[in-house]
Amino acid sequence: MKPVFFTLLLLALVLNSCFIPTTMAGSSFCDSKCGVRCSKAGVQDRCLKYCKICCQECNCVPSGTYGNKHECPCYRDKKNSKGKPKCP
Repeated sequence: MKPVFFTLLLLALVLNSCFIPTTMAGSSFCDSKCGVRCSKAGVQDRCLKYCKICCQECNCVPSGTYGNKHECPCYRDKKNSKGKPKCP
């Protein structure tokens, strides 16, 4: 009985993964918006990394290179483990 259960569970996981949309990690929306947002950042690779994470989760990026976080409350309210803003 156990082998049948595990086989069905594995089959369900494989079939389910076929219907889950891929993440926006390489999406042109996040890439372009974060490129603008981080264009003047001192440490661009770190800025781009966190901006893309926030963009994927919030589906928005504030305009400009700094500030304007009121345009995207999800982006504004994300905090890191130390309680500081996560999104650049």
